[in-house]
Amino acid sequence: MKKLMKEFKEFAFKGNVLELAVAVVLGGAFNKVVTAVVDIFLTPILEALPKLENGGTGFVGSLISFLAVVVEFLLTALILFAIIKAFNKAKDLKKKEEAPAAPTTKKCPFCMSEIDIKATRCPHCTSELKE
Repeated sequence: MKKLMKEFKEFAFKGNVLELAVAVVLGGAFNKVVTAVVDIFLTPILEALPKLENGGTGFVGSLISFLAVVVEFLLTALILFAIIKAFNKAKDLKKKEEAPAAPTTKKCPFCMSEIDIKATRCPHCTSELKE
């Protein structure tokens, strides 16, 4: 039982799982914002369109509800795409800023062992190295 709990703890507290949990919570909150925008701004516009039936119930009412859900999905997808694209761009910029460190070792051309870059003689095969 202790081994199972230890494995679960290692799984649950890995960085990816925590990031996924945060993403799910933020996604739910973001979904509420998009739903509010659709309900407040877009649904009245769709309801103001000419009605095909009396009172806008039945097929037209269902169509308006469906269109509101589709618009909500498209807005959510578009905004998440923009956020992810900006995040990936920022991550790429950070990688470019980190210049690779200068090498501190080199290989001996005779015995192929790694030696200090400033060495003039290989400590393994005692060969004299050219600079």
